[in-house]
Amino acid sequence: MITQHISRWRAGLTAFVILAELAHLAWEHFNGGVLSHHILNSSDLPAISNWWGLLALPVLTWILTGRVQRRVALQSAGSADAVTLPKQVIAGLLGALLFGILLSVAFTNNYETIAATLFLGMFGLALLLPVYRAECVLGFVLGMTFTFGVVIPLVIGSVLAAISAVAQLYVRPLLGRLRKRFRRAESLSE
Repeated sequence: MITQHISRWRAGLTAFVILAELAHLAWEHFNGGVLSHHILNSSDLPAISNWWGLLALPVLTWILTGRVQRRVALQSAGSADAVTLPKQVIAGLLGALLFGILLSVAFTNNYETIAATLFLGMFGLALLLPVYRAECVLGFVLGMTFTFGVVIPLVIGSVLAAISAVAQLYVRPLLGRLRKRFRRAESLSE
C-alpha cells in the first residue's frame, strides 16, 4: 500500500518538476533568453546553461524519489496500514527546499551577509543533521534552481550530502562508542 502511494507521489512530483522547469525555461526564453550561470559567480570561469535543467531535474527527481521509496518501503515493511509519506521525509524535503529558497533570495537581493551566513551555515547543518538523505538533496536543489540553475546546486548539495553522510554514519557512531568506553572506564575507577 505504501509502495503504491509513494510510486504515485514519485511520478506526480517528477511530472510537476518537468512542467515547472518547462515553464521556467519558457519564461526565461521570452524574457531575454535562457540564462547561464558562471561557476562561483566568476565570469572567468565557465558558464552552465539553464537548459541543462530540462534533463537533469527530472532525472534527479526520479532517482532521488526512488531512493526515498526504497528507504520508506524497508522501514515500513512490517506495517501494512501505512499509506502516507513519513513526516521525516516531508520535513526533510520542505526544510531543504525552504533553505535553498532563502539562500537564493538572499543572494538575488544582494544580502551578502545573510547569503554568506546561510552558505557557511549549510556546512554546520550538514554535520548535525542527516542532510545526506535523498529528500534533503532534492529539496535543496529544487529550492536553488530558479536562481542558480540545476548544476551548481547539485554540486553543492552533493558535497553537503557527502559531509553529512560521513558525520552521521561514521563520526557520530564512533564518538558514541568512545563516550561509552570513557563512561565505563570512569565507573570502574570509582
